[in-house]
Formats: sequence, structure tokens, C-alpha cells
Amino acid sequence: MIKSNECLDDLQNGLFIIQKQNGFKFGIDAVLLSDFAKDAKSAATLDLCTGTGIVPILLSAKTGTERIFGLEIQEDIAEMARRSVEYNNLTGRVSIECGDLKRAEQIYGKGRFDKITCNPPYMKHGGGLKNSSDTKSISRHEIMCSLDDVLRVSSGLLISKGRFFMVHRPSRLADIICAMRKYRIEPKRLRFVHSSYEKAPNLVLVEGMKDGGEELKLMPPLYVYNADGTYSEEIDRIYGRQKPTHSEDNI
Repeated sequence: MIKSNECLDDLQNGLFIIQKQNGFKFGIDAVLLSDFAKDAKSAATLDLCTGTGIVPILLSAKTGTERIFGLEIQEDIAEMARRSVEYNNLTGRVSIECGDLKRAEQIYGKGRFDKITCNPPYMKHGGGLKNSSDTKSISRHEIMCSLDDVLRVSSGLLISKGRFFMVHRPSRLADIICAMRKYRIEPKRLRFVHSSYEKAPNLVLVEGMKDGGEELKLMPPLYVYNADGTYSEEIDRIYGRQKPTHSEDNI
């Protein structure tokens, strides 16, 4: 099930994921997105730009959602994600399709989902682009889909009052808000993610509601590291890590 150029990574929650040894691997942004989206109840969730399937796999552990779908345009990556689903015995709950995001309505049907998540490429097409056919470039740059594509397609796939969750770069926030309102996905929650207390945010988590009312809640910032370089308490919680008790400190 695992090929010679791949590795099996432990997600520390009883689940595993297959990734290419030298390819694009999931990062903290996918983990934060799945945690940010977990509390919104859903009967059917779709993860766009799913890559290795990390967000659907994490949501399977964090939620009781019966059907979770992932859409990925790169056939080899989608095939690898399917093997991760099979490895974790999740084929009854998680389905991975290979297809173009821009054709998602033809694949799934209009108004099919009550929740959509997306960890899209962050960089505009052409910004520092090295190789348009390289997996890492496709994952990082808007080669196969744009931010506007993500919001337009999500609006068509969501039911009215359905929820949309995305992680992106703060530098694209103006584009994000404008595109959300353009496609009737009203921004509802916003949270900035900082690597440490003294640094500017390098990620932003956004929740929107299709046909929602006009009210945006700015959440407290999320810090990845404490001042001493250790992981913050919230990051440990999100990753399921437990800090040692006082008695354990002395062992």
C-alpha cells in the first residue's frame, strides 16, 4: 500500500497518512483548519484542494460527520489520499475524488453540502513560480484554481446557511472578504495565527455562511509558540498532546 518513494506519518490520534518523501507535505495550516471547522455540525462535508486528504482524515476523528468528501486535481496525489483513507479503514465515511475544482458542481451537484473546508494555494499565479507542472508549485500557486474560483464554486455547492471554512495568508485578506461577499458567503469569524507573540500573523482562519447576516466576529489571536520557544497550550490541545503533570516533571 505504501510505495518506495512514500512514507507513513503518524497523526498521533490513531490515524496515519501516506505522503511523498520529497513532495509537498501537510503543515500546521491543515491541522488548524480542521480544528477551526470541527464544531460546525454537518451531514455532508467537502474539502476542496484536499491534497493528501489530511483535512478529511482529521475531520473524521474530530467530528461525527457521516460523509466527508475530498476533491483533488492531481491524480497521483488523489490516488495516494485514497490509499490513506483505506489504510485507516475510513472508506465508509471518507471519499476522495480526482477532478477539477471548477467542475465540482458537475461532480457533486448544486447545493449538496452544508460545510466546505479549503486550504487553497496561497500565491497568485506567477508569483515566484518555478515549475507549473511540479506538485509543490501546484499546491502553493494559483495554477489550477484561483481564490475567486474557490469562493464561486463553494457558493454553488453550499446549501443556504451552509458554512465555509478556509485558511489563507493575511496579505490576501482584502481579496478574501471581497470574494466572499461577491458570492454571498458572509464572513462570520476571523482568527489570526501568529508563530509567536512578537511576530505579525502569518495565517488567517476565516469562517463564512452562505446567505448569512452581516456580523463578523474577530476571535482572539492564536499563538503557536510561547516566549520560551515551547508550543502554546492551545497548540498542544489542537494536536492532542498532553503536558506532563507536576509529579511527572520530577521523574
